Amino acid sequence: MKNINKILVAFLSIVAISCTDDIQDTNREAVAASTAPVLLTPKGDFNIVLSKATEKEVATTIVWDDAAYAGTATVVNYSIEIAKAGTKFASPTVVTTTTNRFKSITVAELNSALVNGGFVEKEENLVDIRVKSSVGATGSVAQFSNFYTIKATPYHVPLASSHWLVGAATPGGWSWENDNETEFPLVVGTTNVYQVSIVLINNESFRVFLGNDFTSGGNWGSSRNYPFYADAGYTIAAELVNANDGDKNFKYLGPTGLRVLKIDGAAKTITLN
Repeated sequence: MKNINKILVAFLSIVAISCTDDIQDTNREAVAASTAPVLLTPKGDFNIVLSKATEKEVATTIVWDDAAYAGTATVVNYSIEIAKAGTKFASPTVVTTTTNRFKSITVAELNSALVNGGFVEKEENLVDIRVKSSVGATGSVAQFSNFYTIKATPYHVPLASSHWLVGAATPGGWSWENDNETEFPLVVGTTNVYQVSIVLINNESFRVFLGNDFTSGGNWGSSRNYPFYADAGYTIAAELVNANDGDKNFKYLGPTGLRVLKIDGAAKTITLN
């Protein structure tokens, strides 16, 4: 009997402690929105053309006044958001997050956010930018700053697996300046099939390059010419022949216009459609 009484006392003690904790949790002061952050910079006169050559440099520093919350003190998290101008942030893209009241954004970070947000590459875009504050692990009690509409031109981010086309038959000519080279991407889901839609110029030549160092000097040492593919047993479209120049480039004999060039390493074919 004494043992039963001891167990009962212990059980009641646990219940009492649990109830006390519940009461204390209930009495804790809730966190509530008080003052939204205020975006200070960049403002509407900000305009930037992003470049892969400067991707590690700072594109801009976002600065804002702190948000304020009423209730129990807690860490305030800030998210820098961008959206297409005029969309009222219906589908915002988060550039980065921080607990500070300013954040420096690199060219690569801003470019990635723009590309992921659906902004047009190599064209000037109108971009709404704002700061969102929130508290707690779940990011609740959000407050939003004012926004500014800035201008930004993102650069194209090529696939790591891409090959490249350079030559007088291509839109960029024999140049690696300012992205003149044509990206020749790997077809999704394949391991050795490359395809691109490109305007080819009649009676001009080009060469295939395996790499790109993204400098004006180009990557001339990584090329494959007409004999490389012919000697490897490829069946090559009749409109492509050996230019018989110093580098034995491809020469395009078809009419000037948009064509689909495909090099299929599995089937060993080079086709033009």
